[in-house]
Amino acid sequence: MDYVLSLLGPMAQGARITLSLFFITLALSVPLGLALALARLSAWRPLSVAVNGYIWLMRGTPLMLQLLFVYFALPLLPVVGVRLPDFPAAVVAFALNYAAYFAEIFRAGIQSVDRGQYEASKALGMTYLQTMRRVVLPQMVRRVLPPVSNETITLVKDTSLIYVLALNDILRTARGIVQRDFTTTPFLVAAAFYLLMTLLLTWMFQSLEKRYAAHDQ
Repeated sequence: MDYVLSLLGPMAQGARITLSLFFITLALSVPLGLALALARLSAWRPLSVAVNGYIWLMRGTPLMLQLLFVYFALPLLPVVGVRLPDFPAAVVAFALNYAAYFAEIFRAGIQSVDRGQYEASKALGMTYLQTMRRVVLPQMVRRVLPPVSNETITLVKDTSLIYVLALNDILRTARGIVQRDFTTTPFLVAAAFYLLMTLLLTWMFQSLEKRYAAHDQ
């Protein structure tokens, strides 16, 4: 028991990296995903095609490959040529990747709103932006909560991929202690940290779903 307690300090330090990446990625990818979803639905075909290609690229290649590209290959590009530190590189890769997934979720949510509501809003003199803000997006939020919940929980677990950039997140901290002490107990403690985080997120999203369901009654 004393050994397990001694692991909590280092694991908490690793959790700070994990949670920092999680919250920053979420703060960047959700609004970017919404913007991409609206662009994907744009009547201007070149924009819609470009965004569709971006989403296809980000969803069709592994996140780890994107991490390695941003960190190692991006500085070699003649146009960019910028080397990002490890944590900012992870943020860029994660935000761009998850924005693509959120974009498809939001697009589906927006398209699920009955077209008649657009026409009714137009008849009331609302602009497109007013219709989206007051009519469409509130309904979209309620409908996309389950898939957004799944992606958010997946994001918590995917943060372990920053191990390849030598960032001391929960998993890398646990592995270092395992190699030092020759025991798998740190892995169990790391699993407990991940389970606790996903439990809190699950509870939060279930509460939101119940709240919206109560408003519909």
